[in-house]
Amino acid sequence: MDRSSIERRDLLVGADALAAVLAAMPFHRAAAALPGGDLPKTKENSMSTTFTKTATPDWLLAMWKEIDDKTWGKGFDCFAEDAECHLGVADWKGREVIRENLRNFVDRQMTTHHDVIEYWDGGSLKIFRGFVSMKFDDASIATVKPVMTHFFYMDDKDPTKVARWFGSVGPTGF
Repeated sequence: MDRSSIERRDLLVGADALAAVLAAMPFHRAAAALPGGDLPKTKENSMSTTFTKTATPDWLLAMWKEIDDKTWGKGFDCFAEDAECHLGVADWKGREVIRENLRNFVDRQMTTHHDVIEYWDGGSLKIFRGFVSMKFDDASIATVKPVMTHFFYMDDKDPTKVARWFGSVGPTGF
């Protein structure tokens, strides 16, 4: 086939075929099959971890309480000073930057309430899922309650502190 005459439907068929092949592979092989997708062996993608479903720890509840109460205090002490936060499209570095950016995001537009539904402890990796009620200051915007899923990688030097936080909330609507 002449590459200059590929039609959109040919691309879609090709994309569907690629998606089917990737779906049938284990994740690490699928990622490696993509252009530039060769995953380096790191602690995150080569470890085997057992997770235990446990009660939500106080440090996590304290962090959410700081956000929900808009107090922004000691609940953020769960983060290492140089912690990273990758929350949706945000990439924040440093405990104080995380605190300040969350404060700016929440305080300027809404009141929240976080509900943790399940918490899984894998040692250096903690995972939880739940819901966050978001009541907007603008009464014309309806309250939403999107799902949230978060991964906390604990600090190697101080395993009581979060070194990296990866989180997703939403979508808040379609």
